[in-house]
Amino acid sequence: MDYENFIFCLEGVPDVEINTNTEVLKNLEILAFEHKIPSIYKNCDTIEGLEESLGNLLYDDHNFKDYEIIYLVMPGQENNICLHDYYYSLEEIAELFEGKLKGKIIHFANKKILDLTSEESQYFLDVTGAKAISGYGIVHPTVSSIHLDRFFFSLFQDSDDPVEIVEELHQKHYALCKFLDFRLYY
Repeated sequence: MDYENFIFCLEGVPDVEINTNTEVLKNLEILAFEHKIPSIYKNCDTIEGLEESLGNLLYDDHNFKDYEIIYLVMPGQENNICLHDYYYSLEEIAELFEGKLKGKIIHFANKKILDLTSEESQYFLDVTGAKAISGYGIVHPTVSSIHLDRFFFSLFQDSDDPVEIVEELHQKHYALCKFLDFRLYY
């Protein structure tokens, strides 16, 4: 089966000059080999690197329309991401990518808490044009969301309705969804 939807993963790392094979990269490879879901992986250590990587995807990749999920694996606190010891709010991120993420699902790994009010989520969605934003209410020191993320991404290959996908995710992985406090804003 040929999949039409791709994943663009951007992982925040301490130093892009140090080449490491992260857990995220390994799991994206599993998605590609076992589930035939293609992805692009980039890492960044600054906000400029984040902006440049997404900019390259937007303007230089002719398959951008095929990237349904923008997967952000970045540390942070609450509704901020942290790159190179600087914190950036989701509002600042939304303004950086104003109108550029139309129809995309922005998904955060559980390296940071995603806890948006309805106004904050609506602002992010309206400014970026994204279809939905998802993530977790729990950052657990020993439990990564990577396996739940992988299943979440695979569900998008059969449906493009985020609500339907989240319902199925909860049906099949309720305990982990509840434990990590999976959240979807649309």
